[in-house]
Amino acid sequence: MTEISEIEAAVTKLSREDLSAFRDWFQEFDAEAWDKQFAHDIAAGRLDALAEEALRDFRKGRCTVL
Repeated sequence: MTEISEIEAAVTKLSREDLSAFRDWFQEFDAEAWDKQFAHDIAAGRLDALAEEALRDFRKGRCTVL
């Protein structure tokens, strides 16, 4: 059995309350991992082209006020 399938099997055995707690924990864990990756991508300059494109569109009036 792989580690993933072991986790899947364990999750299917959780009580309703434990599943809810696990879901909350995983959502926060996943959000933190995403935030770290996003910050890393910014620091590495991977989003610079997208930022420049957005600024060009803004300067040309291609944006809508929300």
